[in-house]
Amino acid sequence: MNAQFKKGALELCVLSQLALRDQYGYELTENISKEMKLAAGTLYLILKRLRDEEYVETYLVEAGEGPARKYYHLTVKGWAYQEQLKKEWFDFTTCDTHSQRKQVNKK
Repeated sequence: MNAQFKKGALELCVLSQLALRDQYGYELTENISKEMKLAAGTLYLILKRLRDEEYVETYLVEAGEGPARKYYHLTVKGWAYQEQLKKEWFDFTTCDTHSQRKQVNKK
């Protein structure tokens, strides 16, 4: 996948995963990695920025083994941002689909 395209889509993927349920960083990495190649460091940079912009908040949960896990949770602002990005993505893909059809019909 093109790096620039992936970079733009990755934020929406993170927010969409968190819209399903609260998740900790490694869990997010595993879930997103099922769909696209992802370096853990990339995810944590996105999560930090989303937290700084108050789209997500964190809380700790004690693990049975090992250290406590930091879970990420969408805020009200984060839900609205995720919906905005989803709409933009839909508009973009719809536009591209229409353009592709016009090209095919011209041939």
